[in-house]
This record gives sequence, C-alpha cells and structure tokens, in this order.
Amino acid sequence: MKDDNSRLVYSTETGRIKEEKQAPAREKGDGIVRIQRQTKGRKGKGVCLVTGLDLEETQLKLVAAELKKVCGCGGSLKDGVIEIQGDKRDQIKMYLEKKGHTVKLAGG
Repeated sequence: MKDDNSRLVYSTETGRIKEEKQAPAREKGDGIVRIQRQTKGRKGKGVCLVTGLDLEETQLKLVAAELKKVCGCGGSLKDGVIEIQGDKRDQIKMYLEKKGHTVKLAGG
C-alpha cells in the first residue's frame, strides 16, 4: 500500500535529498520607524522594541549593534524587531533621526 503523503528522502542515484529552505519574508513598512516600550512576558523588565526598519538581516544586525553601543546596554534582534534593554526610547529616537529615519514613539 503506497502512502500519498510520503516524501522521498534518499535516492540511490543522488543520495540524500534536502528541501531548500525559504527565507521568511517580512512585510514592508510604511517608512516610519516605531519605538515602543514593552514589559509583557519579561517579568517586569522593560525593553524598547524598534520596528519598521526596511533593511536586510545583516544591516539590521549592524544597526542593532550600533544602538546597543549608543545606549550602553544589551539587546537582540528577533524576527526583524530590534529589542534594546531598558527605557532608552529618547536615545534611540535621536540616533535614528540622525541617520535620516522618520521616527515615532508608539504606545504609552
């Protein structure tokens, strides 16, 4: 009995067959960089989320590293969103405006 849902994973002619991984496509923003403060799910510790930067993954890593140096704190890059530890919204806004981005402070 043949299963219609089976996939070929090995062939004697070509060896292992690997599926090509697709890069996750991020949505294009409206050209406005938004900075918001969030504490949800972080045990009361606040972070600043920077969204709306239409850059490639490598460029986002560089911007995240520069923001961490400017603010003097830690942070990370997750799914195209830069997270900076602490409430550093004003410093982040000044830095991004110097770089030529349109910045809005989102949330409370």
